[in-house]
Amino acid sequence: MSPRTIGVTEVALRDAHQSLMATRMAMEDMVDACADIDAAGYWSVECWGGATYDACIRFLNEDPWQRLRTFRELMPNSRLQMLLRGQNLLGYRHYEDHVVDKFVEKSAENGMDVFRVFDALNDPRNMERAMQAVKKTGKHAQGTICYTISPLHTTEGYVKLAGRLLDMGADSIALKDMAALLQPQPAYDIVRGIKETYGEDVQINVHCHSTTGVTLVSLMKAIEAGADVVDTAISSMSLGPGHNPTESLVAMLEGTEYTTDLDMERLLKIRDHFAKIRPKYAEFESATLVDTDIFSSQIPGGMLSNMESQLKAQGAGDRIREVMAEVPQVKADAGHPPLVTPSSQIVGTQAVFNVLMGKYKVLTGEFADLMLGYYGEAMGERDPEVIEIAKAQAKKEPITQRPADLLAPEWDKLVTETDKLPGSNGTSEDVLTYAMFPGVAPGFFQNRDEGPKNVGKSPEQLAAAAANKSDADRSVKGPITYKVSMGGRAHSVVVERA
Repeated sequence: MSPRTIGVTEVALRDAHQSLMATRMAMEDMVDACADIDAAGYWSVECWGGATYDACIRFLNEDPWQRLRTFRELMPNSRLQMLLRGQNLLGYRHYEDHVVDKFVEKSAENGMDVFRVFDALNDPRNMERAMQAVKKTGKHAQGTICYTISPLHTTEGYVKLAGRLLDMGADSIALKDMAALLQPQPAYDIVRGIKETYGEDVQINVHCHSTTGVTLVSLMKAIEAGADVVDTAISSMSLGPGHNPTESLVAMLEGTEYTTDLDMERLLKIRDHFAKIRPKYAEFESATLVDTDIFSSQIPGGMLSNMESQLKAQGAGDRIREVMAEVPQVKADAGHPPLVTPSSQIVGTQAVFNVLMGKYKVLTGEFADLMLGYYGEAMGERDPEVIEIAKAQAKKEPITQRPADLLAPEWDKLVTETDKLPGSNGTSEDVLTYAMFPGVAPGFFQNRDEGPKNVGKSPEQLAAAAANKSDADRSVKGPITYKVSMGGRAHSVVVERA
């Protein structure tokens, strides 16, 4: 019997550098790897979406649409994949349905093949329109389950959610573990449950981060349960708050009844390329290697660094442990939403406020909206007392309908506003950029002609930085005592650092 082929999604071009180096990798550092990635035999290549769109215009002066077109040109044989936040698209609020339709349409036109559609609260109502839009383009609609752990989240619940997504027309199901919480047995149970309930032909993709150190085993158990595709990152762009190494997956399956059919020669070339590139972005790297505290705090790496910076800005960097203990409490009060963008930022910031100002003495506007249903419905019930505080502060009532149903048409207004911006080229793509990041897009449009900038350090800059560090290491660290003779008498002179 021939081994079963397991598809692999390579995430080096999107989630790997988002997780490891704050999404700062410039396009110029990716293009030379694309030919080998295209020929390596991956099921798909995740290269767009998530935070890359924001980072392109905020930090790199790159047009994200041009980045997508370039990937399409350089990887003609690959399924290009993106991460899409359902009704949030790639922004941080809900957009009305026509904007969602336009974004998906333009993404498909510019080269996108696989749309991994998720919602931070696992509310199917917030995924349905985006899924329909993908189906209209004829592209692959992947319905996503965001994995978290709580007293309410069960295997049966996840299997039921998979059914809802399949009813929407999902071409595949993704089990998305953004915080490395997915342990081996739940991975097996959920995948097996979906297959047994809805049929062995239901395609299941499994996405894990590696921060807790257990999830390569989770991928193996998921494969044994019937998973069809798993996400990995080439080894030189893996581990820590990132993902499990692609080559390690290949080696793990040797001698089993499974294979990836990936071209190892190509993988080694991809590895070597990013091994040369990664040092350029050292200043953005996370220091986390393995952190099993995440099983109790449930805090993804990016969320932790964000909370640390908020505390340091308030001169309270020493209170991070208090905040980490508060996060699960806030999460429970909000109905146990999975901690993924934007719910992770909303819950994390409220936890910081609770520690610094007192329990729910001040609510952020976003947390008030979360408590009042304006982001959708989470798995659990929200704390009634906190709902009352949110009502009083926000001066509005809770809702139970799909949040986007409350939104007025906005496309024509967005077109008019974008057309007035200096540097806007009048395309629907520019309108969508402005819609998602109205505070950043005007500056980007004005500066776009200056061309992309690479925020990483060149080899020459790295060498200079190393030399400066070496000089600093040799510099005076403390007082120096000199013996001075004057007029036949000896004196001790102590020189202190300025």
